[in-house]
Amino acid sequence: MPRRMSTLFLRTLREDPADAEVASHRLLVRAGYIRRVAPGIFTWLPLGYEVLRNVERIVRSEMDTAGFQEVHFPALLPREPYERTNRWTEYGPNLFRLADRRGADYLLGPTHEEMFTLLVKDLYSSYKDLPVSLYQIQSKYRDEARPRAGILRGREFVMKDSYSFDSTDAGLVASYQRHRSAYVATFDRLGLNYTIVSAMSGAMGGSDSEEFLARCDVGEDTYVECPCGYAANVEAVTTILPAPSDYTDAPAAHVQDTPDAATISALVDLANLRFPRPDRPWTPADTLKNVLFMVRTPEGQELPLAVGLPGDREVDLKRLEAAIAPEADPRPFEDADFAKFPHLVKGYIGPAALGESRFDTEGRPGVRYLLDPRVVAGTRWITGANEIGRHVFELTAGRDFTADATIEAADVRAGDPCPDCAAAGRDGVLTQARGIEIGHIFQLGRKYAQALDLKVLDENGKQVVVTMGSYGIGVSRAVAAIAEQHHDGRGLIWPREVAPADVHLVAAGRDEAVFEAAERLAADLDAAGLRVIVDDRRGVSVGVKFNDSELIGVPLIVVVGKRLAEGTIEVKNRATGERRDVALSSAVADITATVQALP
Repeated sequence: MPRRMSTLFLRTLREDPADAEVASHRLLVRAGYIRRVAPGIFTWLPLGYEVLRNVERIVRSEMDTAGFQEVHFPALLPREPYERTNRWTEYGPNLFRLADRRGADYLLGPTHEEMFTLLVKDLYSSYKDLPVSLYQIQSKYRDEARPRAGILRGREFVMKDSYSFDSTDAGLVASYQRHRSAYVATFDRLGLNYTIVSAMSGAMGGSDSEEFLARCDVGEDTYVECPCGYAANVEAVTTILPAPSDYTDAPAAHVQDTPDAATISALVDLANLRFPRPDRPWTPADTLKNVLFMVRTPEGQELPLAVGLPGDREVDLKRLEAAIAPEADPRPFEDADFAKFPHLVKGYIGPAALGESRFDTEGRPGVRYLLDPRVVAGTRWITGANEIGRHVFELTAGRDFTADATIEAADVRAGDPCPDCAAAGRDGVLTQARGIEIGHIFQLGRKYAQALDLKVLDENGKQVVVTMGSYGIGVSRAVAAIAEQHHDGRGLIWPREVAPADVHLVAAGRDEAVFEAAERLAADLDAAGLRVIVDDRRGVSVGVKFNDSELIGVPLIVVVGKRLAEGTIEVKNRATGERRDVALSSAVADITATVQALP
């Protein structure tokens, strides 16, 4: 049955919503696909829900084709399984928690690893039962501190999550590849331009991890790539290490007064003027800055952390958070934090004041100190001397200071060397791009199976811990990603498989004959198996109808109007803008063939 604009529950808007930051948010609201309920929470209106269900249908189709089986869990979940995996506390403030009338604790599911694991444990006990892969498509809930960008970053969202269960590591690799192939097929059908990048497992745990990123300038994920084929989320990029050097003959470290050198550039200028190196000028990359953070442990305690890195680099908070997981929420030191650690001189912190056990003998608290991998033995640095207005020069790594460990937390930049090329002796460099995470796949391993005691009997009758994979697709987020990639200045341009209709038929005129012809054509197209929206509104100007048809973004716009007397209608491809006249007598066959040929 064709949908009629005269009765469709839809109001298009001429103006952008005030809170919209990205194109998908603006257009999905203006075109009547979604409406805001609260920050990060949206209602799906009829056309929007149709698109969402189309994305779900494609995802479900590819999961089923790959042999995965669908289940459905509740969103309201008990506390106990999440305590056993420590995620009741690890999730921190991102978890929606509630209590029932008896005081028992529950949560709204942010993800369902525990539930899938316990379900398989309940029903399976032998390696003969495995492998098995289960999935669901369901609403998830995360208390985002800053929900933004419409449905790209919401507090309630629809997600497909699936999990594989194998008795061997080789089985896990095979299951992982099956999911990876299914994801490629899914995103191809959704019409997305995406890149598969290496990623960090983070708090999820496990080993191999890859993200599927839809290329988009407003995407929250930054990734790098190289013509050699290397691609990685910035969190997963490894630093190319300089070779350690012999520091036997390195100059002795010396502390100097450095007045008016509060910035790195001022410090470097002063160093080259008063304390020049004999081999080359000092640069910002020769300064060692030590940045202080407070981080939250899985138990909820805040502890200090210092990150030392070259002065020409900044700490990337996403890389830092990925590197310290399951610790989370790093925040820069504030004045109140400095007051708790009086031996740290703000603006002049050097390695001598840092280290977990550095000050135990004097009764002062130690600060964990992690160094950028570029700070290798033999490298010479200018850094704080732990006194106001003073710096130490020629401080040599390995001879004068060490750290508790290294950390990959410095920002990654375009022009940095490609890790793969460097390993192969090539000179490839990285370029940067941004993307929207639409899928993420993990080889979880045995983390959750061990915590929840999921074991099966192997071929020898011995109990073995099951190994798992975890695979997610942001279904509602995919709708936004498609909208970001498929729009122009006039509105949305949906790929056919996800569009709410195949044809948007416009009755453009006041004559009754135009409306009658449009109704007949709509019925004939419907009978031919096409999904039709017909703009049958009377008293609405042709200009408004045309604007709405382009804003809504159905792939093919058909206009029944002034050429009807000549037996002709107009067909417009919304993506290309191509217009052509078609004889009304052959319109059904022509339009059907055109729709079937659309991407």
